[in-house]
Amino acid sequence: MLEPALLPTPLVDCVDEVFARAGVELRLKRDDLLHPTVPGNKWRKLAPNLAAAVEQGHTRLLTFGGAYSTHLRAVAAAAGALGLESVGLVRGEELADRPRNWSLRAAEAAGMRLEFLTRAEYREATGRAEGTDDRAEGADGAQWPRRRWGRCLVLPEGGSNALAVTGAAAIPAELPDLGGRDVVCCPVGTGGTLAGIAAGLPPGARALGVAVLRGGEGYLEAEVTRLHRAAYGREFDNWSIDHAHHGGGYGRVPADLAAFAERFEHRHGVPLERRYVAKLLAALTGLARAGAFPRGTRLTAVVTGLPDPG
Repeated sequence: MLEPALLPTPLVDCVDEVFARAGVELRLKRDDLLHPTVPGNKWRKLAPNLAAAVEQGHTRLLTFGGAYSTHLRAVAAAAGALGLESVGLVRGEELADRPRNWSLRAAEAAGMRLEFLTRAEYREATGRAEGTDDRAEGADGAQWPRRRWGRCLVLPEGGSNALAVTGAAAIPAELPDLGGRDVVCCPVGTGGTLAGIAAGLPPGARALGVAVLRGGEGYLEAEVTRLHRAAYGREFDNWSIDHAHHGGGYGRVPADLAAFAERFEHRHGVPLERRYVAKLLAALTGLARAGAFPRGTRLTAVVTGLPDPG
C-alpha cells in the first residue's frame, strides 16, 4: 500500500534580509515534506492519475524521463506500492549498457522496467504521448504503446496532463487568506504545477513560475495554456513565467547557484533541491533585490521536491 500523504503540507514564514529590505514577505510551502517516496509536486500530479488508472482497470503505467528523473522514481515507487507494473522510457540509448546511476537504480529497485531510447525515438514517443486525450481515455487513446508494451496508462514526461493540473490546483486551497497582494511561486519544468496553481487561485492573487530550462520562452507559456484548456476548457490570465534564472539550462547547477543554495540552507535550515527549488528561490531573491515586487507583496514559494541523496 502507498503511505498516506502529509496534507496540508506545512507553511512556514521565511524571514530574510533581502526580502525585508524590499518590503516583501516570503513564505515556504513545504511540499518537499508531502510524502517519503513520492514527494512534492510529483504526488500532487500523480495522485489523480493513479486514481484514474485503478478506476479504469489498468495494471501497467508507462512514462518518460531522463537519467536523473524524479518523475521516473516517483512513478516507480507509487506503481510498486499499488501493485501496478511500470515501464520507464529513458532518454539516451547510450545509458543502456552503463552502470545504473543512483536514480535509475532506485527506479528499478521499485520495480520499474527501463527501456532506453535514442533521442530521436524519445522525441517521437513523447510527442505521441502529448497527442493523446488524457481526459477521455486516461491517455490510453493512442494505439502506439500497445504494440510494444501492451495495454497501459501513458503518463507524459514530468507527469503534466489535465488530471495532474487538477491535482496541483489544490495547493492554493491550503494557503489561507490569499488576495491581491499574494504571488504563489513555483519552478517550471513541464508547466503542470504552475497551471494548477494558477487555476486554483482566488481572484486578485497571481502565480509566478521560474523556468528551469533555457530557451523555453513562448514554448512553456503555450504548454501552460494547453494544459488549462485540457483541464478546464478555458484560459487563465493570472500567471507569468520568468525566463532569466534557469542557471544555464535544464539540470545545470552553476557554482553561484550552488553557493546561493548553501547559504540559504545555512540561514534557514531548509534543504534545497538544486535543479528546481534553488533556481526558484534564487530568482525570487534577485527579483526582490531589484525591486520587481511592490512593497507589501507576499510571496509563497512552493518547495516542490527533495534534494538528491548524498
